[in-house]
Amino acid sequence: MGMTVFFIGAGPGAPDLITLRGRDLIAQAPVCLYAGSLVPVEILAHAPDNATIIDTAPLHLDQIIAHMAGAHAIGQDVARVHSGDPSLYGAIGEQMRRLDVLEIPYEVVPGVPAFAAASAALCREFTLPDVSQTVILTRTSVRASDMPDGEELSELARSRATMAVHLSINNLANVVRDLTPHYGADCPVVVAYRVSWPDEKFIRGTLETIRDLVKESGITRTALILVGPVLAEEMSDEAFTDSQLYSASHHHVLRPHTKKKA
Repeated sequence: MGMTVFFIGAGPGAPDLITLRGRDLIAQAPVCLYAGSLVPVEILAHAPDNATIIDTAPLHLDQIIAHMAGAHAIGQDVARVHSGDPSLYGAIGEQMRRLDVLEIPYEVVPGVPAFAAASAALCREFTLPDVSQTVILTRTSVRASDMPDGEELSELARSRATMAVHLSINNLANVVRDLTPHYGADCPVVVAYRVSWPDEKFIRGTLETIRDLVKESGITRTALILVGPVLAEEMSDEAFTDSQLYSASHHHVLRPHTKKKA
């Protein structure tokens, strides 16, 4: 019997930030495996009334795969629901490798990542002309696997690009230490806590002040560290130039150059 495991990005937290495709797949899947601590319960309301719903937070990999294999044996689709977007720290790679061995088909459905939701909530574009045209998505080594050679924060910081540091709020002292020599102590920082959830919180500061501000807040998990000049609360017109995209002097295939009449 044919079936598919669908790895679905549920988005950053707000239940209406899941894609229509993800919502519809959950609505028709007889089995739903979800990351309990990070996926809002409202997402599960889309599942069929008789669906088997399993919180994978207390399960290890073998147990998760066993549920998928059991559904495969009776031809039932599985909605495997992760937070954010599965391409970023979603831990789907090892699941897909196991499914390959078992010859169980799967698909991946993208979701809204936390850094994009934070940008929207802050009304800040992370790529401003003359300021930053690069966004680095990274993390630091705490309890998770070590960073590969060349991806240490101190090395990535040389670019002075806009940076979104994941899974590192408990390593904030080292983040500040590694970034300050390149960004400067007065560089804007925003710690984004549970973006798009009802208890969402943003802590604004600089590399010099952010540690004390976060300590006062009591935040110890589920927070994204955003760093870069684009995060300045106020930016003058002289700080950066307009994008060429909508410039009257910029021409492209959809807005061809027209010669002025003599």
